[in-house]
Amino acid sequence: MQIAIDGPGGAGKSTLSKKLAKTLRFVYIDTGAMYRAAGLLCLRNGIEIRQEPDKAIALTKKANIDLVIAETGQKILLNGEDVTDLIRTPEISMAASDVSAIPEVRLQLVELQRKLGQTHDVIMDGRDIGTYVLPNASIKIFLTAAPEVRAKRRLAELTEKGEVCDYDTVLADLKRRDHNDSTRAFAPLKAAEDSIVVDTSELTFEESFTHLYTIIKERL
Repeated sequence: MQIAIDGPGGAGKSTLSKKLAKTLRFVYIDTGAMYRAAGLLCLRNGIEIRQEPDKAIALTKKANIDLVIAETGQKILLNGEDVTDLIRTPEISMAASDVSAIPEVRLQLVELQRKLGQTHDVIMDGRDIGTYVLPNASIKIFLTAAPEVRAKRRLAELTEKGEVCDYDTVLADLKRRDHNDSTRAFAPLKAAEDSIVVDTSELTFEESFTHLYTIIKERL
C-alpha cells in the first residue's frame, strides 16, 4: 500500500506523515531528507550547485546516501555518517532545492525511493511523489498552507532546535524554494490530477491529522 503526501515546505508533511504512519503501522519515508543529504555533501565540498551541476552529479554518484528504517524513526546516512540532525537548516533547504532540480541526481535517488515503496506499506512525503515517484499510489494528498503560515511554523521549528533566524528571512527562503521547486523542468512541485488537496492554513496540527486520517481510512 502506497500513500503519497506532497506539498511545499512548512505545510506539515513530515510531522503529519510520521504520526499517520505510526497510527496506521506503515513505514514513513521522507524523500526530502535524501536531497538534503546530497545538498549537504555539495556544500561540504564547496560546490556551487547551480553553476557547477556536473560536479554535483559526479559527487552524488560516488556518494552513498541511504535511508534507514528503524524503530526509533527514519535515519539518513551520508557515506555511513548519520546526518539526520544536520540537514534541517535554511542553508541546507536551499541546497536541497538546487540539487533536486538536476535530473541525474533525482533519477539516482528516485530509484531508491521506489524500491522502498515496493517492499513496504509506506507513507512517502515529498514534492513529486504522486506525480513522479509513485504515480500509481493508492492515495494521493497534496498538503498546502499560506506562505506566511508556513513561515511561522518553520521559524518555530528552527527556534526550538536552537537555530538563530528571523521571520522575514525564513519567509523569503521559503518563497524562493517554492518558486524553484514549482518551476524546475524535471518533476516539478505540483498536485497530481487525482490528488486530494488539503489546505491547513486554518487548522491546528490535531485538526489536520484528524482530517488526513479520515481521508485515508475512507479510502483504504
